[in-house]
Amino acid sequence: MSNFFIKRPIVAMVIAILTVIVGAVSIARLPVSQFPNIVPPEIQLLATYVGADAQTLEQSVATPIEQQINGVDRMNYMYSLNATGNSQTTVIVNFDVSTDPNNDLILTQSRQTQAASQLPVDVNNYGVTVQKSATAPLMLVGLYSPEGSRHAEFLANYAYINLNDPIGRLPGVGHAQVFGAAQYAMRLWVKPDCRRSGRRD
Repeated sequence: MSNFFIKRPIVAMVIAILTVIVGAVSIARLPVSQFPNIVPPEIQLLATYVGADAQTLEQSVATPIEQQINGVDRMNYMYSLNATGNSQTTVIVNFDVSTDPNNDLILTQSRQTQAASQLPVDVNNYGVTVQKSATAPLMLVGLYSPEGSRHAEFLANYAYINLNDPIGRLPGVGHAQVFGAAQYAMRLWVKPDCRRSGRRD
């Protein structure tokens, strides 16, 4: 086969030129993306039922929501997590990788609205949060005091005030969360039997 092209160089050059032209035309039509979608989008629903245990959360909150969300367009699967400690139900809905996350959010929120009438009053009063999310975090950032001059509560409060909201507003960030420590709080004691003495003229 090689002898054929050696004896006929013009044929070899014509085939090479045609190959280059076909390649140049084809490469311009290839779908190229700088950051292709390789992870299926996920929508997270978070509901709080104060004082309820995991079984009550599953029966009263998770089941009605899952029944309404089941069958939403281009959904792959969904699962729920019910925690007794914070009385919260988390429902994760996984969609096909080719779908638009914003469209998935709208479809999921409309289905959740249909389930609102079946949820307990306390859950509706507290509100159900629907947001785009990812099971695995994209990035974890650690705050520390180089000389140990600040304790964990101070660093967590600093992250809540100065970092959490700005990071959540960045393009492409769906959710930012602070782990490890609670926020500062203030406790007030009221003494109802204490009356302020006054004088009338």
